[in-house]
Amino acid sequence: MRIFTIHGSRVSEISSGDDPATLNNLPLPEAGYVWLSCTRAELERMQIPIQAALQALCKLQLLDLHLSDLLNTQLPSRFDFTSQYDLLVFRGLVMNGTESTAASQPLKHLPRRGGPPILRRIDTSPVGFVVLDRLLLTVHPADFTLRDAYALRLLASSDSGSQNSLKPDAPDSRSTGARGIPANPADLMLRIVNQMVDGFLALRRELSQQLDHWQAELLNPNTRFSNWNALLSARLSLHHLDEICEDQRAAIQDWIEALKSWPDHDELLSRHQRDLLQVRSRDVLEHIERVLHHVQRLEQNAETTVQMHFNAQSHRTNEIMRTLTVLTAIFLPLNLIAGIFGMNFDFIPLLHQSNGFWLAMISMGLTAGGLGLFFWRKRYLERSAR
Repeated sequence: MRIFTIHGSRVSEISSGDDPATLNNLPLPEAGYVWLSCTRAELERMQIPIQAALQALCKLQLLDLHLSDLLNTQLPSRFDFTSQYDLLVFRGLVMNGTESTAASQPLKHLPRRGGPPILRRIDTSPVGFVVLDRLLLTVHPADFTLRDAYALRLLASSDSGSQNSLKPDAPDSRSTGARGIPANPADLMLRIVNQMVDGFLALRRELSQQLDHWQAELLNPNTRFSNWNALLSARLSLHHLDEICEDQRAAIQDWIEALKSWPDHDELLSRHQRDLLQVRSRDVLEHIERVLHHVQRLEQNAETTVQMHFNAQSHRTNEIMRTLTVLTAIFLPLNLIAGIFGMNFDFIPLLHQSNGFWLAMISMGLTAGGLGLFFWRKRYLERSAR
C-alpha cells in the first residue's frame, strides 16, 4: 500500500506499507487530495481500516457491492456512481503472475509450442478507481507495475517543480501543476487510465507483424502452412481483446456522461479543471477507439487471409484436376488404339505387315499431338501465373 498527498505542485509519499496505524492517522491536505493505492489482497485484508479511514477523511464508506466489484478479478470494465463517489473498473495489461493468471482464463487456449509470443502478453486484470472529492482509491493486482512507474513520475515532477519555484523567472505553480501534477482525483484517475490504454496501443505494431507473417505463409504457394492451432488461438485472442476494448469504451462513455451531470458551480472544481477533465476523457476514449479499430481490422485481415488461402488451395486443386483430365483425354484414344490391336482376331489390318507397328505408333503420336495442340489452344494446359 502506498499513500500520497498531492497539493498544487507538491507530492509527498506518506507511507509505503500496510500498517493500519498509518490509516488511522492519515492527514488530509487543506487544498489538496490524497491518493491511496493498494493491491486487491491488501484491500481484502484491511477492509475495516480502509473503511474507517474513508469515514474519517470523507465522511463516507464504500458500499458492500462496490467492495465486491473491487475484489473481483473476473469483472469486466464498467462504471458506476453514487451521490458521493464514482467507481470505475478498467481492465489493463499486467505481467504474467499468480493473480493475472487466474483472471485471464480466456487466454488458456494458447498452445504451449508454436503459438505467437505476443499474444501471451495480452493478459489483463481489472484495476478499480474510487473517485471522491478529495481522495482517490485505486485497487490493482499485485504485479501492476504501472502504479509504481507513475508514482515515480509524480515524485519527479514534484521535485522539478520545487526547484523551478526557487528560480526568479520560474513559472507559477498553476502552470507547473497543469503539466505534470494532476489537479484533482478525477484527473489523476484519467492519467493512469490513459497510461493503461497506451499499453494496448504499444501492442499494435507487434500484432500486425505477427499477422503479416502468417498472411505471407498462408498465401505463399511454395510453403505448406500447418500452424493452424496457433492461428485459431490468435483469432480467439483477438476476439477476446475486442471484447475487452468494447467494455473499456462503454465504461469511459458512461464516465463522460456522468461527468456532464456534475454541478456547474463546484467549490472544489473550477470551470477550467472541469473542461480539462472532459478533454482528457475524450482523449482516453479516442485512444480506446483506435485500439478497437486496429483489433477489428486485424480480425478482418486474419479472416480474409484464411478465406484467400482456402480459395487459393481450391484453385490449385482445380488446376491439378484440369491437367490430369487433359492428360487422361489425350491418352484415352491411345488406349483405344492399343486395345483394338490387342484383340484376338486372326485378320486385323496392319497386324501382319512389317511396318504395321510403326504405322500404329505414328498414328498414336499424331493423335496425341493433335489433342495436345487442341487443348493448348483452348488454354487447358496453360500454367497460371503466380
